[in-house]
Amino acid sequence: MALRSSYRTPFSDRSIAVSGTGIRLTFKLFASFLTVAVFLLLALSFLFTSSSDPSDLSVGNSHDLYRGGSLRRSVLALKSDPLKPRLDQIKKQADDHRALALAYASYARKLKLENSKLVRVFAELSRNFTDLISKPSYRTLFDSDGNSMNESVLRQFEKEVKERIKVTRQVVAEAKESFDNQLKIQKLKDTIFAVNEQLTKAKKQGAFSSLIAAKSIPKSVHCLAMKLMEERIAHPDKYTDDMKPTPPEFEDPNLYHYAIFSDNVLAASVVVNSAVKHSKDPSKHVFHVVTDKMNLGAMQVMFKMKDYNGAFIEVKSVEDYKFLNSSYVPVLKQLESAKLQQFYFENKLENATKDTTNMKFRNPKYLSILNHIRFYLPELYPKLHRILFLDDDIVVQKDLTGLWKIDMDGKVNGAVETCFGSFHRYAQYMNFSHPLIKEKFNPKACAWAYGMNFFDLDAWRREKLTEEYHYWQSL
Repeated sequence: MALRSSYRTPFSDRSIAVSGTGIRLTFKLFASFLTVAVFLLLALSFLFTSSSDPSDLSVGNSHDLYRGGSLRRSVLALKSDPLKPRLDQIKKQADDHRALALAYASYARKLKLENSKLVRVFAELSRNFTDLISKPSYRTLFDSDGNSMNESVLRQFEKEVKERIKVTRQVVAEAKESFDNQLKIQKLKDTIFAVNEQLTKAKKQGAFSSLIAAKSIPKSVHCLAMKLMEERIAHPDKYTDDMKPTPPEFEDPNLYHYAIFSDNVLAASVVVNSAVKHSKDPSKHVFHVVTDKMNLGAMQVMFKMKDYNGAFIEVKSVEDYKFLNSSYVPVLKQLESAKLQQFYFENKLENATKDTTNMKFRNPKYLSILNHIRFYLPELYPKLHRILFLDDDIVVQKDLTGLWKIDMDGKVNGAVETCFGSFHRYAQYMNFSHPLIKEKFNPKACAWAYGMNFFDLDAWRREKLTEEYHYWQSL
């Protein structure tokens, strides 16, 4: 056993050495072959996937589907059309300028320029961009996946977009100054409107205050009528005229006669005092003062307490004229109307007036018979030929006897025409919605100042104007 072992050992070692070298060589060759095979397999798989139909990816297991989809997306990313970013940039510029045009159009509308040319221009510019993108020839650019984009079509689209952008920028540049001016104009209009509102309010307050001031008296004479009545009660014999005959001067047509109808004691005394003061011969002047029953006593005391340099003053109450009743005077009959009383006396919203001129006519004093007995002068003073009517807000500043020398030429009334503005027009005094009034009168005709009127009573009687007045009042 020992000899056999020693004999085979050298030979066996050599064989083992040769065999180990062969194995290493074979392994290297096999590894190289395997590497080449794998590389070829991957190359063939890659080429096959790029040339295959995308629908083929649906065949096979989920692992093959995922691997094939990833490879397809990689190929598309590598082969994206270079015109696509250019198209996106052009479209973005078009959208931006379209939005700019819409913004300016909206701003113009806020400035109340709906009817201006500028609003229409910006709206048209915005529509131009929308219409351009919506053209069928250019719509294919956006519907394409990028592989079949026509460069000539894109170039034409870019040209038209740039032209519209240029026009839009020019219009915006020209409109900026206009928008600044329009904003200033709008602010000025708002300011003017606010000032006009304040002016209208101030006019209303002024008109109302003037009405209050016209009826107001100084604080020192607030109780004037009461003090005069105290004087009358303290000395009844001194101020009574019941047993005294009527002076003939009251009916003498050769004297200068004045008619004053008022319930304001102080105002009536001012009219008489000023007329007497400036008259050349007060003894030829006769003043007929008519008031209401409540103020009769105070009025009588006022004119008896002072010497008027020989002027004659007659003080009577409207109730002393029995013919002035509702059966004869239309105004007194109208006072029984509930609608008329509501118009003048009820403080409701529908009675409020926005017209400061009409505020004067809503004064309830115009319902007083004292404001209407002037239309009955020929009947109040049947023996007189001429008479001068003075309102109680008149202050005489010169001798008035020259009025009696005027040739009236058969006319009834002599007065000062007031034709300034729109206040003293017939439209302010009469209801021109009535067809008869509209037919007979001109709404723009001038009225006259009613504070001082000189009447020819004979002409009045001849023309039967009181009956005419009743006719129009009864319509």
